[in-house]
Amino acid sequence: SNAEYMGGLLILGLQMAAASTRERPNIVITGTPGVGKTSLSEMLAERTGMKHLHIGEIIKEKGFHSGYNEEFDTLDVTDEDLDRLCDFIEADMDAGGVILDYSSCDYFPERWFDLVVVLRTSNDVLWPRLEGRGYSENKIMENIQAEIMGVVADDVSESFANTQVQTLSSETIEEMQSNLDALAAWVAAWRRS
Repeated sequence: SNAEYMGGLLILGLQMAAASTRERPNIVITGTPGVGKTSLSEMLAERTGMKHLHIGEIIKEKGFHSGYNEEFDTLDVTDEDLDRLCDFIEADMDAGGVILDYSSCDYFPERWFDLVVVLRTSNDVLWPRLEGRGYSENKIMENIQAEIMGVVADDVSESFANTQVQTLSSETIEEMQSNLDALAAWVAAWRRS
């Protein structure tokens, strides 16, 4: 269960804080669209006073994209766009105390993060969440397939070999609350050391 990792996560927070030059940790919360990244990020930022960077919104608002892709019902984001995005958020990341929320994180420098959280959910929970967002059936199927194949989790394991990674279920209100409580405790432990 999600609660089982809490003790180990607290110890890890203490170890990570001792090794970091930042005063506050940086966390990335990632996963397939619809797993609860933004909800958890907003609640964690409110509870801890950390800064929430919703990368999808920053990409839209600041124009870090190359236009709209009608076939996939999404913005096209190139490596050059991501370079500009990284330049834009680098000062915040270097300062620490950031919760970065995005469906992919393999482009961001590993050195920016003290903890990577991958949220997962079952397809019978994910499908209605995506329908509720008004996603096309094609876009829903693409995201369901990505969740089934563990695309985000695989990208994380390849890109963050030296960073603590936690994979958490995010299907119910109770799991979301448990995740919030554990992550807030981790942040508090990180700060104390």
